[in-house]
Amino acid sequence: MKKATKGWFESAESDLLLIQEISSNEILTHISAFHVYQAIEQLFKAIIEEYEIGFIKTHSLENLYNKVKDLIRLKLNIDGLIILDQLYLDARYPGDQGLLPDGKPTVREASGFYKTAKEVFEASRAVCQSDRNI
Repeated sequence: MKKATKGWFESAESDLLLIQEISSNEILTHISAFHVYQAIEQLFKAIIEEYEIGFIKTHSLENLYNKVKDLIRLKLNIDGLIILDQLYLDARYPGDQGLLPDGKPTVREASGFYKTAKEVFEASRAVCQSDRNI
């Protein structure tokens, strides 16, 4: 595994650890969702780096997934990625800007996002892993 790829994985793993710490706090569900977004973006970019797909200047999970879906062997719900795309910046701003139609994600929704991020982590690691462990 390339050094840069490993860096993407380490960053994603940090986000996943943070999510695990805050996932049951209903006040922080939008922050949890933001870090899910971050982790998944980093994991997709790890695959792009490892397979030299090229520099892709986007933060869209949907677009990144379309670049790696044939490699990752994990069928993801595009609608879920679109929801996370909507929450990306919006989770960082106060008020109702861009949150889900009913406001912040529920604890259940945040848990579902976290589960997806863990699945993406495992699938991405399997695709990028060489004889070295990360």
